[in-house]
Amino acid sequence: MTHELFIGLMSGTSLDGVDAVLLQAESDGRVQALAHHHHPFHAVLRTELLALNAAGDNELQRAALAANAVSRAYAEAVQQVLLAQSLPPRQIRALGAHGQTVRHRPGEFDGTGFTLQLLNAPLLAELTGISVVHDFRSRDLAAGGQGAPLVPAFHRAVFGRDDADVAVLNIGGISNVSLLWALGESGGFDCGPGNCLMDGWIQRHQGADYDADGAWAAQGQVLPGLLQDLLAEPFFHRPPPRSTGRDLFHLQWLDQRLATHPGARPVDVQATLLELSARCVADSLSRFAPGHWQALRVCGGGAFNGRLMQRLQSLLPTVQVTSTAQAGLPPMQVEGAAFAWLAMRWVRHLSGNLPAVTGASGPRVLGSYTPA
Repeated sequence: MTHELFIGLMSGTSLDGVDAVLLQAESDGRVQALAHHHHPFHAVLRTELLALNAAGDNELQRAALAANAVSRAYAEAVQQVLLAQSLPPRQIRALGAHGQTVRHRPGEFDGTGFTLQLLNAPLLAELTGISVVHDFRSRDLAAGGQGAPLVPAFHRAVFGRDDADVAVLNIGGISNVSLLWALGESGGFDCGPGNCLMDGWIQRHQGADYDADGAWAAQGQVLPGLLQDLLAEPFFHRPPPRSTGRDLFHLQWLDQRLATHPGARPVDVQATLLELSARCVADSLSRFAPGHWQALRVCGGGAFNGRLMQRLQSLLPTVQVTSTAQAGLPPMQVEGAAFAWLAMRWVRHLSGNLPAVTGASGPRVLGSYTPA
């Protein structure tokens, strides 16, 4: 049996930085995560990436320069992983580089829509000396799919069980769930806002990047009327396949709904946003994926929000809600490992999407390739 090494690079809708994961892939398809490095985004870059989620002046130039900055951050993360493992670049078969999503509008405008992840793959290849697989979502869109979520196939390979129905929930800026039935079938969809609204609200009122452990939300009271207005968003009632992003869920979306709730205390709004993040997951599972789920494995930054994890467990009393760490892969390594896995699938000319999840017309090899 032989193996190859890949590095996956993921920066999600939370905009906190890059997670780089070194993955060993055996010839029989088994994989093992060997190392992880988190490289935070500079505050200036983070602000610019957030701004590029909406229309603005001089977008083309700003997006191109932001793509260069993202690529340099990716390259630094790669260098740190190589240094920690004493590996030369030539031993890495390829990088799986997701890029930074700033727009995601599948199926809109012309029937195909578009998805945009900022990355300068040739620059990343030059900086690292490693071949780059990138632009994973566009092929699925071209085949009529949503281009997201793409991680369920990886979740099946790593977390799937023959004796239990397991769901894997990633809570980044947006939350998405993978459905792994014991019989081998898989599904999945985006649930709605994960951390993005909570992060934006606490940044506005407390100056913090995020609500550590949900402590601020725990001091407030859920506002039932506001919660119902938030849950009235049509996206929550749309059946899969479905995906979303900051194009829909942003502070302006929240402000429009707060206009009919004058005088709401900021801490109560934070409590309500946390409840929204938990409810959109629980409601999605009960509405679109009813079944006997034995476990919900949680990854992403939301796995460290104790208050949010408690609410998920309360709303899903018959399901064991735990971190993916208990299944062998720490929460902050899952998505980076997934894109290393997708790079491996490209190299081996294997499909990376699940049509039942994305709505694409069939399996597709995902990504484009830039050689070292």
